[in-house]
Amino acid sequence: MRLTTPITIQFNDAIDTISEQDWQTLSHSNNPFVDYHFFKALETSQSVSINQGWQAHHLVAKSQEQPVAVMPMYLKSHSWGEYVFDWDWADAFERYDLDYYPKLVSTIPFTPVESNKVLSSTLQVSDLFSTLIEYCEQQHINSWHILFTEQIKTPLPEDVYQRNTVQFHWFNRGYQDINDFFATFTSRKRRATRKERLSIAQQGLTIRHLNGHQITEKEIAFFYLTYQITYLKRGHQPHLNIDFFKQIISSMPDNILLIIASDQDEDVACALFFHDDSQLYGRYWGATGYYNNLHFELCYYQGIEFCINHNLSRFNPGTQGEHKIQRGFEPVLTYSYHWIMHPGFKQAIKDFCQQERSHMLTYQAQCRALLPFKKADK
Repeated sequence: MRLTTPITIQFNDAIDTISEQDWQTLSHSNNPFVDYHFFKALETSQSVSINQGWQAHHLVAKSQEQPVAVMPMYLKSHSWGEYVFDWDWADAFERYDLDYYPKLVSTIPFTPVESNKVLSSTLQVSDLFSTLIEYCEQQHINSWHILFTEQIKTPLPEDVYQRNTVQFHWFNRGYQDINDFFATFTSRKRRATRKERLSIAQQGLTIRHLNGHQITEKEIAFFYLTYQITYLKRGHQPHLNIDFFKQIISSMPDNILLIIASDQDEDVACALFFHDDSQLYGRYWGATGYYNNLHFELCYYQGIEFCINHNLSRFNPGTQGEHKIQRGFEPVLTYSYHWIMHPGFKQAIKDFCQQERSHMLTYQAQCRALLPFKKADK
């Protein structure tokens, strides 16, 4: 179904100005990261705010005064938390004494997960390209970016550019259990994987799964401690505060899985996942001490078992990480779309995107050649 009546566009600087019912009705996806409650928790916890360089600027399209589309968007004064890196573009602008920011970004903050960024049954991402260009030109916004969205298969406008990155996902091909999956590995890789898993029991570790309804205040506090440790080890402050996690565990319990490892009844590590009726999404991991192979067990193998046991088709364990390849996570392309206002940079950025795409396709093929599967199972 496509619209035959004119649409009007408005931009909303707070999710509270958009009806929860309108948002949820327009969203035809079970993806938890496009749920109204996820975005509301980001804003009401102040994890995402103008002070953090994330000014909510959500697009709402209406036809005959009725909302027909929502597109989560932000005005950004930096490029943190996006995972499609344009720091070099910003540096090039600065060298010529030009402003790169503000920029208008459609994304899920701190969450590099593919989703249709336009919540609608009548409009698609490409339908809004000209509207976004016109708006940015009028408001002197230097660029717009639509990150981790579905691939657009129709020809792009001359000044809209596609970028690709590579992530590593696990696919459920009807496995009966995790050993059924490991049976697709070469014998050498299969032995290495089983040795990793055996080391968990040898260290005396036990593991438990909790859904959102079962997570207590004590376990939230432990999770947040390990979440902070992970960031501080890298010299960064956490993006999300504990109030955000409390809110989503309360408002989205059916979409949340917390896996905790314990050493002699003392919790020592955990991993937080989201899931819907078809996919598992690994998001956050942390530990209070080092245990051999524990990261692989909590973040990968336990997730694979959960998918098999719950008949989920795909497991996205998070961005980056070539160590995932040897554990059966396959390289997949992600898609993002970009527009830059400054005419002097258009061709250079277009050339960059084309070269980057060629590199990513080569990298994807190289990664696929390193998968642990028997040749007949590739």
